[in-house]
Amino acid sequence: MRQAMIFAAGLGTRLKPITDTMPKALVPVSGKPLLWHVVMKLKQEGFERIIVNVHHFAQQIIDYLQANDNFGLDIRISDESGKLLETGGGIRKALPLFERDQPILIHNVDILSNVNLQALYDRPYPRHADAALLVSQRKTKRYLLFDQSDCLVGWTNIETHEVKSPYPEFGYSQMLAFSGIHVIMPELCSLMHTWPERFPIIDFYLHHCSETDIRCVVKEDLQLLDVGKLETLEAAEDFIAHQLDKSSTR
Repeated sequence: MRQAMIFAAGLGTRLKPITDTMPKALVPVSGKPLLWHVVMKLKQEGFERIIVNVHHFAQQIIDYLQANDNFGLDIRISDESGKLLETGGGIRKALPLFERDQPILIHNVDILSNVNLQALYDRPYPRHADAALLVSQRKTKRYLLFDQSDCLVGWTNIETHEVKSPYPEFGYSQMLAFSGIHVIMPELCSLMHTWPERFPIIDFYLHHCSETDIRCVVKEDLQLLDVGKLETLEAAEDFIAHQLDKSSTR
């Protein structure tokens, strides 16, 4: 059984004033909420169980899913109404809702892409590695750093020159941009018990990458749009129209 988690608990502050009255997950693009687009993509690619975490206007998301009979899927809610737990804390809270012997695909609700999620989930080495992070060579301010074996060794912000790594000295051969999509093995999450209630998953990966096997998966032709700002909503309409055009000509 393929299983996934959609991060839908964020405040969506960059999408104000729209998110003053609704959660980011329900912001419409091409007439459908962002959450619908991600759920449909997962459903089409064979995912059966989906965990959705909620916080900001949580009941609106719960009501939306119930009104649509969970789109015929096993969709469960990880309720963070009391406290937003960030990405790492959110995964840890949701763990009891997953099968513990299968990988978990993690997907941000505001990401649209051309990624074959089924292929990413089913490829051999996420099942042997502790985590696999989907990355590309797109330009950004913040990069994950990987060695020649595709193993995570650090992170950097090229504007501030900040670097994070568990290694006192390290070299890297690849500087790649994270997509917000990754696959994690539940066993790796056992290391989360010493972490605070709230923490980012990337900080967790960086802290433990020297003692675990955290790899990158590079997608050369990645088309990805982060629908996190008002100015990206129009681009999102165009992105979806382009993806539909490609599907109709296959």
